[in-house]
Amino acid sequence: MLELRHLLVLRAIAQEGSLAGAARALHYAQPTITHHLTVLEAHFDARLVQRGPRGAALTELGEALLPHAEAVLSRLQLAEREVRGLAERGARTLHIGTFPTAGALLLPPAVKALHQRGVHVSLTEGELPALLSGLRSRELQAALVFSQPGDRLDLEDEFELHPLLTDPLLLVMPEDHRCARLERVPLEELRDDDWVGAADSRDPCDRLLSWACAQYGFEPVHVLRSDDYAVVQGFVAAGTGVALVPRLALGAPREDLVVRPLEGPPLAREISVAVLRPTASRSAHDLVTALTRQAARITAQWAQGVLPR
Repeated sequence: MLELRHLLVLRAIAQEGSLAGAARALHYAQPTITHHLTVLEAHFDARLVQRGPRGAALTELGEALLPHAEAVLSRLQLAEREVRGLAERGARTLHIGTFPTAGALLLPPAVKALHQRGVHVSLTEGELPALLSGLRSRELQAALVFSQPGDRLDLEDEFELHPLLTDPLLLVMPEDHRCARLERVPLEELRDDDWVGAADSRDPCDRLLSWACAQYGFEPVHVLRSDDYAVVQGFVAAGTGVALVPRLALGAPREDLVVRPLEGPPLAREISVAVLRPTASRSAHDLVTALTRQAARITAQWAQGVLPR
C-alpha cells in the first residue's frame, strides 16, 4: 500500500535535487530513501525519479504526482495541528489571515464570537500575496482577501469564497485642492496630478485606478508608494499628491483632507473570506457568520452616514 513516508521521500527529492539531499532533510539513511522510492515506483509501475551523476529530478510522472503528495501531506499537517491544539488547550484552533484594514474593523467582533464558542484564534497579518500564499500552503485555514469586482482570486477549488462587502475607493485630496469643493470629482480633472499609491504596483486598487484613467487617455503618475494608509493620508495632506483610498481604510475624518467619490461608475474592491474546505467545520462556519454580520453593520453605517470632510 501507498504510505505517507513514500510521499515524504518524493517531496524531499523534488526539493533537495538528490537522494542524498533528501536523506539529510528527512534524517534517513540513503538506503532507506532508495527503498521507499523503489516501493513507490513499484506501486505505480513507473519511473518517478530520474537519477544521474549530478543528482535526481522528477520525471513527468513524478511531477504529476507531486502536487497530490503535497496536498495529502499538507492536510495531514493541518489535522495534526488541529487535534494537538484541541488536546493541549481544550479548544479548536483556527488559523486566520488578514490584511491590515480588514483586521481593524471586520475581524475583532468575529474573533470575540469565536472565543465565546471556545475556539482559539491564531491571527496572521500580511498583504494580499502573502495571504494567498499562506492559504495555498495550508498555513492558513481562512483569510480575509480582496479583489477587483469580477476578478478571480488564484485559489484552488478546495477553498470556499464568501463575499462580505463592497469597499468603495474614494479620492483623498489636500484641503486646498482645486477640486475640493466639488461633490463628485471627474477623473479627467486629475490628469496632471501626482498620485500616492500602494507599495506594489500590481495592487488591485492601483490596477483599477490605471484602468479608469486609461478610459480618459492618461496614466496616473505615482510619486510615492506605501501600504500604510496613515502614511498615504499624511503625505496627501502635505501636498505630495492625491490618492485613491478604500473607505474601510479612511479612519476618522481629518481637517486637512477632503474625501470625495469620483464621477462615473463607482470604483471599489470586493472583500471576501476564503475558507479551506477541509476545515469548513463549525468553527469556520461561525467565523463566516460573524464576519458577514459585521460586514452588514459596516455597510449600513456607510449608507446612513456622510462622507468625511
